Amino acid sequence: MSIALRPWTPADAEALQRAWQTAPDLATQFGSAELTSPAAARAYIDESLLFDERARNWAIVDDGVAVGNVAATAIELRHETAWISYWLAPAARGRGLATDAVLAVSDWAFRHGLHRLELGHRVNNPASCRVATASGFRAEGVEREKLRYGAERFDVELHARLRSDPAPASSSSLPLSMA
Repeated sequence: MSIALRPWTPADAEALQRAWQTAPDLATQFGSAELTSPAAARAYIDESLLFDERARNWAIVDDGVAVGNVAATAIELRHETAWISYWLAPAARGRGLATDAVLAVSDWAFRHGLHRLELGHRVNNPASCRVATASGFRAEGVEREKLRYGAERFDVELHARLRSDPAPASSSSLPLSMA
């Protein structure tokens, strides 16, 4: 098993489309994108899964296939902050990949001068909360009705990790490299 993080490429379009098609719970991650074809998925990669000075989206790659995303976005150097997010295709869940990916990106962010990393999850998503806490992110409070999907509003629990916080041990022993 070979796990890696690397920027998304057009060659990942079919894997991204497959994740979108097989995981209705990921609809909120893709906004209004309709990834009904490899061409649409390639366009989404080019337009939304950016890799630049303000947003770094890494594909979580399992044996050569993109199975998820971990990102540091809203990178703000003046205040040394960033927003962390993550998702996995259903077949990749439950193996510690998201936690390992968040730990790797957190380490990258702290090595590159960031001080505070934030993330949020809907309060009705306990799996995401487990990833956040296993990655060393402390709960800081609930933002009431912050997100709206369709007509429904969701409370969001905010978590943060500071460079000065102790680094947690990874919850799995998966080998992880970062390109």
